[in-house]
Amino acid sequence: MTTFSDLGLSQKVLSAVADAGYSIPTPIQEGAIPPALMRRDILGIAQTGTGKTASFVLPMLTLLEKGRARARMPRTLILEPTRELAAQVAENFEKYGKNHKLNIALLIGGVSFDEQDRKLERGADVLICTPGRLLDHCERGKLLMTGVEILVIDEADRMLDMGFIPDIERIAKLIPFTRQTLFFSATMPPEIQKLADRFLQNPERVEVAPPSSTAKTVTQRFVAAHAKDYEKRAVLRDLIRAQEELKNAIIFCNRKLDVADLFRSLERHGFSVGALHGDMDQRSRTTMLANFKDGNIQLLVASDVAARGLDIPDVSHVFNFDVPIHAEDYVHRIGRTGRAGRPGAAFTLVTKRDTKFTDAIEKLIDLKIEWLNGDLSELPAPMESHENGKSDRRKSERDGKRGGRGRDRDRDRGAERETERAAGHKSDTKRDDSAVTTEAAVTAKAEPVRAERKAEPKPQTSNRNNSASHAANNDNRDRRNRYRRDQDDGPTPVGFGDDIPAFMLIAGKA
Repeated sequence: MTTFSDLGLSQKVLSAVADAGYSIPTPIQEGAIPPALMRRDILGIAQTGTGKTASFVLPMLTLLEKGRARARMPRTLILEPTRELAAQVAENFEKYGKNHKLNIALLIGGVSFDEQDRKLERGADVLICTPGRLLDHCERGKLLMTGVEILVIDEADRMLDMGFIPDIERIAKLIPFTRQTLFFSATMPPEIQKLADRFLQNPERVEVAPPSSTAKTVTQRFVAAHAKDYEKRAVLRDLIRAQEELKNAIIFCNRKLDVADLFRSLERHGFSVGALHGDMDQRSRTTMLANFKDGNIQLLVASDVAARGLDIPDVSHVFNFDVPIHAEDYVHRIGRTGRAGRPGAAFTLVTKRDTKFTDAIEKLIDLKIEWLNGDLSELPAPMESHENGKSDRRKSERDGKRGGRGRDRDRDRGAERETERAAGHKSDTKRDDSAVTTEAAVTAKAEPVRAERKAEPKPQTSNRNNSASHAANNDNRDRRNRYRRDQDDGPTPVGFGDDIPAFMLIAGKA
């Protein structure tokens, strides 16, 4: 049986690998490390979770033991599609390169340029970055790429999906043609094969598993669900609760908005859950990922930013809340579980509109995936849910606002109005008597007022009008407030009710 000591690695690297607890290389490591040490270009194809990262980190550490980095002139360059992958590769260099005195610079978005510039000024033996941030530094005149000896393009198919290929082509023109190139991918569609042919010179092809295959240790199931989001959430909650051996799980959604909605729903139902998507700032993403790795949260709702290459060794389950649109993404998503030979389980919620995507997945992986508890033809009728009820109430409230008082409020007050109409004659009689009494009182109060006004100097009209207008406005506001307070609790006032505005008590000119 082949061991790491048989691959030609240096003693410093072998010591670090032994300290990490590894002795037997995986097939991709066994096939890629020897030719990489011989400065050959590598085209590595292997399913996710098989140790592709170590297959280029370990030979790079051995080759970098000779030579020194100069300021702003990195010796090696590793391109990653996401910040999380870049940070993870940096962790691998720190773990396996603990016996080396190498400067490692991580250039990713969401981090200060000044801090990254200081690392570059010290000289970087290993430069790990996302394409966009690397080009930003180059355009600012902070990097000189003519000293790069080794170029690593990791997760090449993801680079293609994210539109990084033009950036990679620009970067390749900045690097010497005589470089060594290591090209790794879990899938190898025709577009990626054409890209590899442009970047690689007589490469050593290392293919240890059929392209786009999934690990045999992962149990895969489709789960039928209705298309409504609240129904899918209910199915997902029941599915999570039914897993007896669930240690932790990643739940994938297609959109960032769905990640936020599902996170809030699971949190309301008492699950230990976190969220991860591309719109979060780098500090929040790093903290959330660390909490999930450390077991502080059990469920991680994520977009495809977490689907590629994240090394969380002991994820027991993966749930696809949405069927991925690209079949290759399914391979990467379920590859987060069942890593390094461990058992895992992957469940995908499927609606009737997702059948073309599931057909593409089964064709890609050349495997017929079984259904859990019946397929779509056996799906029961949709059930009314608590969340749906709340949405209906919100709709009714919106309709009520558009219709003045609202249909529902009028319906609830119908009985009270019928009672008012039944007692209408008595009420009208009392109002008439009250009006006569009030009119007499007003007249009695108005007579002495008129007499006093004849004896006093005539006040300025503007002041009197302003005072009257101010009092009228205050009284109107009070009446409106009383009406708002009472409109849901009692009958609608008729006319002025028992209150007469102050401006009605102001006598006119004699």
